[in-house]
Amino acid sequence: MARFQGSITALITPFKNGAVDEQGFQRFVEWQIDEGINGLVPVGTTGESPTLSHDEHKRVVELCIEAARRRVPVIAGTGSNSTDEAIDLTKHAEKAGADAALIVLPYYNKPTPEGQYLHFKAIHDATNLPIFIYNVPPRSAVDMSVETMARLAKLPRIVGVKDATADLARPIRTKLAIDKDFIMLSGEDGTALPFLAQGGVGCISVTSNVAPRLTAEMHKAWAEGDLKHAMKINERLMPVNDAMFCETSPGPVKYAASLLGRASDELRLPLAPISDASKQKVRAALTKAGLLN
Repeated sequence: MARFQGSITALITPFKNGAVDEQGFQRFVEWQIDEGINGLVPVGTTGESPTLSHDEHKRVVELCIEAARRRVPVIAGTGSNSTDEAIDLTKHAEKAGADAALIVLPYYNKPTPEGQYLHFKAIHDATNLPIFIYNVPPRSAVDMSVETMARLAKLPRIVGVKDATADLARPIRTKLAIDKDFIMLSGEDGTALPFLAQGGVGCISVTSNVAPRLTAEMHKAWAEGDLKHAMKINERLMPVNDAMFCETSPGPVKYAASLLGRASDELRLPLAPISDASKQKVRAALTKAGLLN
């Protein structure tokens, strides 16, 4: 199994005149790898998966795998609030050559803990990819309990979690409840470093779209025991972390990528261009972090 640790980018999906910018996306993936990123997640929340057609969704996964060329692991976003749809997307990612799948808790329909378990078990049993549970209560309106996660972790290919609860007690409680090497990845840039101290091994990051070298360096410093350097990078990046969520993501991070000349800031409705005030916040944060002159 590919190693899933360090800084892993929750990739934006660049658009051009309303369509997926395929060449631009693959250039972006190449730049990420050149900068030292440790892994890639296409078509998650940051990749605007809710507004991609199924064909576009599958194509972006294929483009990412093709561009990555096995140099870093690709964890394909394959979640849905329809179990059958999530199975279809996961089967496609497996066939395309993804290293793992990232599957969000079903949103809007708010399944019970039993429904959550049966949803993930059905996907697990229908496919052969390693699966990461994506627990993001602010977006899915449900929070998977430690108990349900521990139950799912008994299935052989449920290998880890992207934890976007921002609850820093959660990873150590999860670690204590699960009797296997369960991979815990933060889903919150602002708490990524303390998450490592609580048993995490990496972060699926929004900020790394615009600061891949720095985020990877922070995780490397932590792994090597250079806490002072890791903390220094964390402090440098904190204004960027905050600015990436000054409005609904991925609006701010797409604008930031456009300032760096890495992608268009084009979004799909119902996401609207960010306000002028937010643009000023993003520009100021990038400048302060030394990412923009």
